[in-house]
Amino acid sequence: MISRIDKNAVRKARHTRTRRHIVGTAERPRLSIYRSLNNIYAQVINDEVSHTLAAASTLDAQIKEQLNGKTKSEAALMVGELVGKRAVEKGVKEVVFDRGGYLYTGRVAKVAEGARKAGLEF
Repeated sequence: MISRIDKNAVRKARHTRTRRHIVGTAERPRLSIYRSLNNIYAQVINDEVSHTLAAASTLDAQIKEQLNGKTKSEAALMVGELVGKRAVEKGVKEVVFDRGGYLYTGRVAKVAEGARKAGLEF
C-alpha cells in the first residue's frame, strides 16, 4: 500500500524551520498568515511579549458582508488591506512577513499585496 504525504505536516515543518529566523519585535512586528481551505487569516504579532497588535480574516464582519460573488484571491486582498489598515492605525509601519510555510503565490501573495497597499512596508 502506498502511503500519502501529509502536506500540512510538511508545511508545518517548513514553517517551524523558517520561524527560527523570523521574529517580530516591537519596532518591526511579524505579519503572520494562516490559510485554511475556505478562509484566510492574518495577524500582526509582537513576539517579544506574545501580543497580537492587529488581526483580520475573511470571517470579520467588515469583510464578510462584501464577500458575495468574490473569489478567494479577491477576499485575501481585502484581508490584507484590512490588517494593514488596522496595523497602521496602531502605529506599525514596517513588518516582517511570515508566510506560514505556504508558497508565496495565490492567496498568500494577495494578502501581502493588500497589506502593502494599506501602507505596510516589508
